[in-house]
Amino acid sequence: MKQKFIGYLESLSPDTPNNIQFLESAIAAGLVILALVAGWFLSKYIGPKLRHIWEVRAGYESELAGRRIRDMTRRATTFILCGFLLSIWDWLLISQVIFALTIAITMGLFTNDLIRGVRMPDWLGTVMGLTVGISAALGLVGNIDRITIALERVGIDVGTHRISLLAVVTTIMTAVILLALARVLMKLVSHVISNSQLDGAQKLLGQKLSTVAILGAAFILGLDVLGIDLTALAVFSGAFGLAIGFGMQKTIGNLIAGIILLMDRSIKPGDVIAVGDSFGWVNKIGVRAVSVLTREGKEHLIPNENLMTQEVENWSYSNKNVRISIPVGVSYNSDMDQVIALMKQACVDVPRILNHPTPVVWMLEFGDNSVNFEIRCWINDPQSGVGNFKAAVLKRVWDLFKEHGVEIPFPQRDVHIRTHTTQDKSDLPAD
Repeated sequence: MKQKFIGYLESLSPDTPNNIQFLESAIAAGLVILALVAGWFLSKYIGPKLRHIWEVRAGYESELAGRRIRDMTRRATTFILCGFLLSIWDWLLISQVIFALTIAITMGLFTNDLIRGVRMPDWLGTVMGLTVGISAALGLVGNIDRITIALERVGIDVGTHRISLLAVVTTIMTAVILLALARVLMKLVSHVISNSQLDGAQKLLGQKLSTVAILGAAFILGLDVLGIDLTALAVFSGAFGLAIGFGMQKTIGNLIAGIILLMDRSIKPGDVIAVGDSFGWVNKIGVRAVSVLTREGKEHLIPNENLMTQEVENWSYSNKNVRISIPVGVSYNSDMDQVIALMKQACVDVPRILNHPTPVVWMLEFGDNSVNFEIRCWINDPQSGVGNFKAAVLKRVWDLFKEHGVEIPFPQRDVHIRTHTTQDKSDLPAD
């Protein structure tokens, strides 16, 4: 009886779905639903843990990032399970289509979330998601060959090589996906280095070297994925070397100079430096230039090469202690011992002045209008400003002098007016 039933089903027209196909399709749909439910459960319970790991490792907290991680967990779980189920059984066409559509949609959405999650343009995420989804769907149902043949026919021949539309599309997709993955990895590595026990210069150097290494690995991996032989690039090595030697000479020089500055730690982020007319603290050491932020809020970009060849005054090279000299003049009628005591008291009242080394007051000279002193004191936060510190000390000196009647002289000049008597007209000679 059973054999007769199976023979009857096989005798049906192949264009008409039979009961076995309907049953298998129902099973496939049920398995897809189970995969979706499994993805939902994993995203609900594992998603928050992955979000916590991301926030700890990458140092980036955001509700939007948490939602993206949860969605990516759900979609990755779904297309992995569906892909596994599709591979373990020889499904009929309708079942293959069900699995293929599920895998394609979830992979497209996963790609879209990944591209947008690394702060690439939204339109790029949409385009890449659609491209990955359509490619996955066509590849799984076996109709991708027609598309690839058509894309391969559209192109141009350059010598013995052919540049087709298929190669261009594949290259762009590979580059975007690898760049997105590289940016995620760079974010993680950068945060791990920033939380290490290294100092600022070593952290920055480690971040830059890791960035170069990750991008280089992504480039080599992309060439391998695209099937490009590295020996094929030997043709362009000569021209590329000339381009580096002439057109990119300054750029490469600044890059190497920046790495040397970070390695010998002569200039570090946070140092207070003076280069020519630029004075401020180092905000960032970039690939091309060092950003020096002044007290006026201006940001001076000084090429790395200039810091290697010009004289640089680093106020915090070995330590951040800086001695500040502040001239003060008083009247000759003042009590000099009292004046010295008041200026020392002003140093005690200003909180930024260090107690060690002890601030001192020196009498320098007898000037034309005043007895000139100089306050010499130390601070350890020059990045907070030097001009405002001097102003605070002078303001306190002024208040103490005014309170104790100490006169601060100013230049004075005596003007003598000579009077001329008018001669009598009789004394004038006659015409």
